[in-house]
Amino acid sequence: MPVTGASRDPRDAVLNEVERIVQSPVLHSSESLCKLLRYLVQKSLEQPGIALKEYQIATEVFGRLDSFDPRLDSTVRVQTGRLRSKLSEYYAAEGAGDEVIIEIPKGSYLVALTYREPPERREEPSAKAEASVAAEPARPAPSEGWWRNVALLLVGVLSLTLGALVYVVLRGESAAPRSGAGRLPAPLRAFWSPYLQHSEDPLVVFSNASFVGRPETGLRYLNPATDSLAKIQDHYTGVGEVLAVHELDRVFFDLARPLQVKRGQLLSLDDLKNNDVIFVGSPSENLVLTEIPGTTEFVFRRAPSGPRKGDLAIFNTRPRPGEQESYFAPAEPPVTDDYAVIAFRNGLNASRWELILAGTTTLGTQAAVEYVTHEGSIETLESRIPHWQPGALFEALLHVRVMRGVPVASDLLAVRSNP
Repeated sequence: MPVTGASRDPRDAVLNEVERIVQSPVLHSSESLCKLLRYLVQKSLEQPGIALKEYQIATEVFGRLDSFDPRLDSTVRVQTGRLRSKLSEYYAAEGAGDEVIIEIPKGSYLVALTYREPPERREEPSAKAEASVAAEPARPAPSEGWWRNVALLLVGVLSLTLGALVYVVLRGESAAPRSGAGRLPAPLRAFWSPYLQHSEDPLVVFSNASFVGRPETGLRYLNPATDSLAKIQDHYTGVGEVLAVHELDRVFFDLARPLQVKRGQLLSLDDLKNNDVIFVGSPSENLVLTEIPGTTEFVFRRAPSGPRKGDLAIFNTRPRPGEQESYFAPAEPPVTDDYAVIAFRNGLNASRWELILAGTTTLGTQAAVEYVTHEGSIETLESRIPHWQPGALFEALLHVRVMRGVPVASDLLAVRSNP
């Protein structure tokens, strides 16, 4: 832990500074960053000069499993970067006069400390300076003083004018919405408000099914009964999932809330217990959905019999008058219609939320995400849920119309509240 400045026992001053920072408006609302700051400082005090490993931080601070791989999970790097920015923000404002400065140099998890003398101990003016201050300055000649006063007045007026102009320009730039930002409409803000309740960033979990083969000769879904697990290609996802993640990022940017994005096959039960989650993609590709409680009213499964035997469909477990029992996308390309499910439910941890956005094809998945990220469709959905309020549990079924590989319209076919 590099230390510069005054020579003293750092522990008390440093720990007091840590508590001052975590109680400040800059950091007090982020439990995970406060925990990370305390951990890094404590380790630096206990083991000065010994760099921490990313694996150690992941398992001891963020509760990652022993199988944590920093090449696949960037949580530690992302959170440390956020903490580094928050510390800079703190010392640029509220902490500008603090005696201890805590920094995390880029590319390291080693805390650096700098000490500053408190005001009462800083260097006193020299005797020569005191004598200079005490001495009466020479008085200018009357004409010289008059012109000097005029010049100072003009400089003051010009400075005030330029300052006001700069303020107006900067205010106008900050008030204007950034590209893609804008103000989020009230219905959208209300719908997504449950995802703003916790300090941990929400997780977007996108599907990445297991394939075998090679891109240049052809890929197909893995058949566990006949294919070698050593030949799995598990780093592909659909076009709809890619566009869906972008759309979700747009909404959460307007909510001023960062998102973490993770492939479905890398999700752990620990993630589900500690984070609010948005699943993008059906259980046929987002395989983690097959391992946890999922939808109960509109269920993804393959047809057990009939002309579409083996094809993925959405089954309506309790069809009402006028509703079908099953919904299939076209058997052959091109896809002109699709079906999708939107389901909002409690997570494995009852205090956390899960939102499932999934179609029978990647285009239906894209349409489901677009449905919950636009004001008009959200208002339609909320009007179909009795006594709707933020956090109300529901499952909804969409019919998606597709043109030239693009979902162009979605109709709300059925809604079940408190499933």
